[in-house]
Amino acid sequence: MKLYSWNVNGIRAVINKGAFQTFMAEHAPDILCLQETKAKQGQAEIDLPEYHEYWNSADKAGYSGTAIFSKVKPLQVVNGFTDAIAEKYGLEDDGYGDPNKEGRVLSAEFDDFWVVTVYTPNSKGDLSRVALRHKQWDPAFLAHIQELEKTKPVLFCGDLNVAHNEIDLANPKPNIGKHGFTDEEREGFNAFIAAGYVDTFRAAHPDTTDAYTWWTHWANARARNVGWRIDYWLASKNIAPRVTNPKIHADVMGSDHCPVSIELVA
Repeated sequence: MKLYSWNVNGIRAVINKGAFQTFMAEHAPDILCLQETKAKQGQAEIDLPEYHEYWNSADKAGYSGTAIFSKVKPLQVVNGFTDAIAEKYGLEDDGYGDPNKEGRVLSAEFDDFWVVTVYTPNSKGDLSRVALRHKQWDPAFLAHIQELEKTKPVLFCGDLNVAHNEIDLANPKPNIGKHGFTDEEREGFNAFIAAGYVDTFRAAHPDTTDAYTWWTHWANARARNVGWRIDYWLASKNIAPRVTNPKIHADVMGSDHCPVSIELVA
């Protein structure tokens, strides 16, 4: 089973470029998780009759949003966090918006695992949202996947908006303390690892450098591969042995992010 994750930075834009259609034809994922769809279901011209479609879109038009396309129909699909988790971690409007209403988390239950896709809030260039990330969002998301794991192992993916270690970005030293590479954001990722989740790409390729999933539009960064690895597949430790062939598909164009994938064996 091939599972892909891709921050498309606007599904309509990727479709209009023809990039989405080419990607689907060439890669044919069994499960595709999308982030930053910037659309509601029906707003994008998608003709994929072999897939079941599930969308969690932001209340705000043209912003954020997640989706899961699956050839296998899930047993159930859950949008966002439970009210109990949102209340426990104080997730509410912080001036930028209510993270509960931004379509950031989508969870699908299958026979023997959960798939969760997430578009983690950006901490902003002035770090004005880093406290939200550190004290609220990251702990809430960990609580969410741990709640799901009480029933089945979890595979979670998406744009986590953090480079975990220095190997995960081209220019680590000048970016220490900047958004996407603050101690607080990295602590959030460390908490996933401490809880037993496996960074599937790094587990398979511990020393691989120049492996990035996002590039700024500035200064020809993608052509020069001056990027960041901020898109991931993580796996519960009891399903991680079934994960093979984690890949970064840097050749797939259409977004400022590229897809990342894993394969799951029986």
